[in-house]
Amino acid sequence: THPDPSLSSLFAKENLAHMSEEQLNCYDRLINEPSNDWDIYYWATEAKPTPAEFDTDVMAMLREFAKNRNREQRLRQPDLEYLFEPPR
Repeated sequence: THPDPSLSSLFAKENLAHMSEEQLNCYDRLINEPSNDWDIYYWATEAKPTPAEFDTDVMAMLREFAKNRNREQRLRQPDLEYLFEPPR
């Protein structure tokens, strides 16, 4: 099972359009290289320390996003239409 499908999807929806090319590359590595989605979840929620190779500003953004300071209701993944929206 995936630990929290909404965390990475909602993060992507909110942040991808504003990321630099370098940040997009870091995000791509982060979601594709670790062999276990649970690792990303544990790093984002600070349950486990993030390995140096993934401890980038993108991971810092994901950790901040995971804290959900605005207490948004995050019960489901977003629709994928955002992938086709022009950048704001």
